[in-house]
Amino acid sequence: MNDEDKQLLKQVTLLGILKKKPEETPDEVMRMLVDTGMYTLEEAKGIFETLKNEKYLEGDTLTPKGITAAKEAEAMFKQG
Repeated sequence: MNDEDKQLLKQVTLLGILKKKPEETPDEVMRMLVDTGMYTLEEAKGIFETLKNEKYLEGDTLTPKGITAAKEAEAMFKQG
């Protein structure tokens, strides 16, 4: 997976977490995205680990940085 692909998956994942239902956990979002065929469970775990390491996600919650990035991703996808 190249850097561009990783960046896109990060954006989709952040957006998925941002748009999740209050009762859903990020793990449930991850599994839903895996079920779409977007990525494998192994790749998803790597993306989530990256999001945590880069301070986009803390525990089960998006950080302010994560919220900003997710909203930027949402705007980008709406343009496309």
